[in-house]
Amino acid sequence: MALAGKNIVIAVCGSIAAYKIASLIRLLIKLEAQVKVIMSKEATSFITPLTLSTLSKNPVLVDYYQPNTGEWNNHVELALSADYILVAPATANTIAKMANGLCDNLLMAVYLSAKCPVLFAPAMDLDMWKHPSTQSNINKLCSYGNILVPPGEGELASGLIGEGRLAEPEHIMDFLISLSDKKLPLSGKKALVSAGPTYEAIDPVRFIGNHSSGKMGYAIANQLKELGADVTLVSGPTSLKKPDHIHLISVTSAAEMLHACEKHFTESTIIIMSAAVADYTPIEVASQKIKKKENEFSISLRKTTDILATLGAKKKIDQLLIGFALETNNEVENAKDKLARKNLDFIVLNSMQDEGAGFAKDTNKITIINRVGDIQNFPLKSKEDVAKDICSIVIKHPILHT
Repeated sequence: MALAGKNIVIAVCGSIAAYKIASLIRLLIKLEAQVKVIMSKEATSFITPLTLSTLSKNPVLVDYYQPNTGEWNNHVELALSADYILVAPATANTIAKMANGLCDNLLMAVYLSAKCPVLFAPAMDLDMWKHPSTQSNINKLCSYGNILVPPGEGELASGLIGEGRLAEPEHIMDFLISLSDKKLPLSGKKALVSAGPTYEAIDPVRFIGNHSSGKMGYAIANQLKELGADVTLVSGPTSLKKPDHIHLISVTSAAEMLHACEKHFTESTIIIMSAAVADYTPIEVASQKIKKKENEFSISLRKTTDILATLGAKKKIDQLLIGFALETNNEVENAKDKLARKNLDFIVLNSMQDEGAGFAKDTNKITIINRVGDIQNFPLKSKEDVAKDICSIVIKHPILHT
């Protein structure tokens, strides 16, 4: 996750919008960020330090020192340990202090000691927001390198309708993720991943399918996302949880998967096709459930369109295309043939002969072959670690550095 392990200091000012910070902290903790909260004294009138301390799992600091013990709250240490400082809600009063270097509380002392990116999310009434002095202070703050999280529009506490609402917690979180992603190796790259099986309908209740769980493809999509890529995941039917911050397109049949992949192929730099797509589909699909009558029963099948070959024929020089091969015999030879025929840059080989590899397992053992025939063998690993191995090869490829 982009924010996992990041130290985020949230500076809460005295505004009715302070209640939204509780939701923001929960979202950030879910992304495995480390959150510390400092509050102005005025902010404690709107939401209690106990609430934010409980959610952040850290003490909330208000004063320069602890009144009961005299222990100093080291503002320099707080500021230098932070990866990001977020002032939210940022009131007109605090924005004015930040713009002019006033330092009359712990919050301001931490801000003035910061070396990391500082974001500020204003919250105030419409007239206050539009006042020339407020806009001047905001422009000054941005000129210092601080980052504005723009306020939203809507009904304000005064009853007026317009700009001035604190940005919603989800928007602030996305803002932080986007900022963090810019430092990641795949930032700005679009990735397309396919995962899971396809089901080819025989009648309304039966289908031709396979045992693919989708675990490998989901692990790859999540790893690409954590490396900063904008990921589209085209998934056949699975029982897996919908991944966070990934554009999921759920499909059933090979034809639906082909359509979705073609739609997003051109815009994607990284394409990893790990889905187990059916090779054949019924020529005719019964409109009613087929009754069990005869001792023998046959279905006429036709080939499905080869998605990997279709994309390979369209691949441009600035696109990286990776396919998968699950083999039971002559594994390397068959994989090399598939790589050449389908115009792939890499092929990831699974062998059904390897214990712990294959469908519906939490582990996998792979061999990666590139288009000039170089082979890399990897030991049995969790599918999450296998995804990291595949993505490490992606990161090093020259296409990603042009």
